[in-house]
Amino acid sequence: MSLTRADTLGGRAAIAGIGATEFSKDSGRSELKLAVEAVQAALDDAGLRPQDVDGLVTFTMDTSPEITVAQAAGIGELSFFSRIHYGGGAACATVQQAALAVATGLAEVVVCYRAFNERSQHRFGSGLMNRQPSSEGTAMGWTMPYGLLTPASWVALHAQRYLHTYGLGPEVFGPVAVADRRHAATNPAAYFYGRPITLADHAASRWIVEPLRLLDCCQETDGGQALVVTTPERARDLRQRPAVITAAAQGAGRNQEAMTSFYRDDLTGLPEMNVVARQLWRTSGLRPADISTAVLYDHFTPFVLMQLEEFGFCGPGEAADFAADGGLELGGRLPVNTHGGQLGEAYLHGMNGIAEAVRQLRGSSVNQVPDAEHVLVTAGTGVPTSGLLLGRG
Repeated sequence: MSLTRADTLGGRAAIAGIGATEFSKDSGRSELKLAVEAVQAALDDAGLRPQDVDGLVTFTMDTSPEITVAQAAGIGELSFFSRIHYGGGAACATVQQAALAVATGLAEVVVCYRAFNERSQHRFGSGLMNRQPSSEGTAMGWTMPYGLLTPASWVALHAQRYLHTYGLGPEVFGPVAVADRRHAATNPAAYFYGRPITLADHAASRWIVEPLRLLDCCQETDGGQALVVTTPERARDLRQRPAVITAAAQGAGRNQEAMTSFYRDDLTGLPEMNVVARQLWRTSGLRPADISTAVLYDHFTPFVLMQLEEFGFCGPGEAADFAADGGLELGGRLPVNTHGGQLGEAYLHGMNGIAEAVRQLRGSSVNQVPDAEHVLVTAGTGVPTSGLLLGRG
């Protein structure tokens, strides 16, 4: 079972630097080059040098090993390196791993990174073909023969059950897409900069897998993002205002699979995210009312609604009303994905969302929430996942 007590990590590490490449559909360079550019940008943002770094953390899915990035970026020796599994579910856990290393003295400056050519090379949305034998592949053998080959098809089953259970229609997903794209429209770094959408645009977009339309599905992006984690004491002496890691958690639910957990008793929620939510609230002592803004993983719009419910911003089946009438936009009940999210800015497996949370706490977001003090960030949904609560340093 998951923890039933607060942990002691909160407040013992901070994010001191953020850096990214441009977000594009064809980067024209290797994934290693993207990773190094993002790492160097994050170090520049913090006012640190490559030789200050003694730790690196990334995703198991990343093609650029820690030692290779260290060599290419001029970092030198490493005393800590780590990788996190489960795709987008790893995003916040990379920061958790870095914070654990910093808090225990295994390293002093740890850089988390993720870089890929997800549009111009391997596209996750194209589905799974020619997999190597594995336990995960065996589990997927129960669903793939029936045509459930892509992430959209897997999420569609959960979304359809959610709509059926609460007597809703697919139009309830529209406000999530509209809010993200409205925020992206004012963000020069976003792929959909200057291109907001309306609820009518959402309703007119073509079906991908019912009840998911094109505008319910995130982008495919080339790019890189990096984050610098160090002690709060050192962070306060660096170039930028730090974002303190108030709480960090990972979570996997009962009968958990990687996006194909169809044999659970209930498909209307995200049990893995509930594990994360309980631990974040328990450790931080915060509650939903304390959150200034949230970055909720939005590879597909239905899972944003379910996350609002798992974290207690509203009750089961109430997220559609919560999101209606601009509830997720600036000035709404809970501004969500003020950078545009993965629907509007870029799909970087959630790492760009952590960077936006840091900007909100610095007061430098292009869609700044006034006096943002506490920001919730989540990682990939439908898979073993992770989350963060960040606060002003």
